[in-house]
Amino acid sequence: MIEFRLPSLGSDMDDGTLLEWHVKPGDAVHKGQVVAVVDTAKAAIDIECWHEGTVHALRVQPGEKFPIGQLMAVLREPGETEADVERQLAALPQVGATMAAPMAAPAALQPRAAPPAPSVAGERRKVTPIARRRALEWGLALDAVVGTGPQGAVTLADVEAQRGKPAQPVPTPATPPTRAQEMRRVIAAAMARSKREIPHYYLSEDIPFERAAHWLAEQNRDRGPAERLLPAALQLKAVALALLRYPEFNGYWSDDAFVAAAGVHLGVAISLRQGGLVAPALHDVPRLDTAALTRALLDLVKRTRAGALRSSELADATLTVTNLGDQGVDSVFGVIYPPQVALVGFGRVRLRPWADESGVRGVPVLSASLAADHRASDGHRGALFLSAIGELLQDPQTLDPPAPIDTKALP
Repeated sequence: MIEFRLPSLGSDMDDGTLLEWHVKPGDAVHKGQVVAVVDTAKAAIDIECWHEGTVHALRVQPGEKFPIGQLMAVLREPGETEADVERQLAALPQVGATMAAPMAAPAALQPRAAPPAPSVAGERRKVTPIARRRALEWGLALDAVVGTGPQGAVTLADVEAQRGKPAQPVPTPATPPTRAQEMRRVIAAAMARSKREIPHYYLSEDIPFERAAHWLAEQNRDRGPAERLLPAALQLKAVALALLRYPEFNGYWSDDAFVAAAGVHLGVAISLRQGGLVAPALHDVPRLDTAALTRALLDLVKRTRAGALRSSELADATLTVTNLGDQGVDSVFGVIYPPQVALVGFGRVRLRPWADESGVRGVPVLSASLAADHRASDGHRGALFLSAIGELLQDPQTLDPPAPIDTKALP
């Protein structure tokens, strides 16, 4: 028996709402198959199953809100029968239960009941004639008066007591938060946790971008607008290759220890049109050439803004890259997205005076920054990592091999 539960889609997610199932009992599922769509504060996410099996039962219904780790479905493993699974479920009576109903408050804590207010003033309520006449004279609504007479009857004393009270505003239903407001809430919670728990340190470096700009211009000379390589793809590739040299920045802080990631999956900070931010992952970036990386990046941005992400793209980023150069800022110093241990930021490329062996001249310069977790690395290693990014960007032709990278050959 396989228990299929809602995966964590980031430190800023606590729960989700099931929108729809793509499978039904009796369907066979394979690894990587999208089996459900779950709405989160940020987007509707395609949930993938990473097991082979047959759907035995669906334990969550569309429209139901439930927390991370909640059992969504039960699968039969290859070779298991329905009877086998039912025996296992019988032995574990709590498995598969949906969210428990809220417990009723103890009787001693229950609020004391007041006579129910009628839907129309004075309707079906016991009111003494003098109380009714006095309420009419004073312009009091009888449905606002709590009766203390026999069987809840409203008496003159009740009307006189009500007249001495300040008018109570009529409660209005709370307006549910918009998706943008809810997203800001969860982002704020995650970033507050990050700054509270992670000892950040920050470094920055100015990188001459002249060679990279010339290489991009040459590569794009014969390409149509839809196929042109993006500077952001070049930057992502440089970060990925630098992580192979300095793997202490590529992974997670978990249980008071650094856990290195098996692959380099870069989270890309993407702003949403309705407000807010999502950082889904581009997988295995070192294995992609610049053209493939450009296509993957454009596709990721398009699907993110259309709300068509997969759970794996939100769950396994190993380092996040944010680029605010197109917003006109020179540099950005970001907040680490837990449980990751580093974030790289890029600002705009701008013409600046630069001194080298040929003298002083105007050179396009890119500002790169690093926010890193001091528990997993130190400033010395951070400086080397940031310098490696700069070196790679100044030798752009080395960034483009599509073949698997031999990490042993790197210094």
